[in-house]
Amino acid sequence: MGVSVDEFLDLLDRLPDVRMSHGGEWIGLKVHGKGFAYLWEATETVGLKATIEEQIALVAERPDVFEVQFTAGRFGWVVVHLDRIDSDELFELMAEAWCLTAPKGMVADFEAAHQIAPREGGVL
Repeated sequence: MGVSVDEFLDLLDRLPDVRMSHGGEWIGLKVHGKGFAYLWEATETVGLKATIEEQIALVAERPDVFEVQFTAGRFGWVVVHLDRIDSDELFELMAEAWCLTAPKGMVADFEAAHQIAPREGGVL
């Protein structure tokens, strides 16, 4: 178990239109100019956008893997320790963060291409 920083970056290739911006000690990840994730290479952690409900559930279930980062509006960002998660679960969380951020048309195309049924509210 565990995902390296390089493996995390490789997973990003599976998400459309992701752009990186360097912010000193972190790398911001955006889709259509809006942030959905941050990578801190030095600590091998990733911050991912989630719903507040998902943030609470993840941290409660596995506090050794997930930490509360912050909340903003209806979103709760979660810190993920890369060395404590497998790549399938990480990609699912990355895709959810991306879907919470990408334009609706892109999300619909992504869900159709990956045979994912949309959740209520139009997100994974």
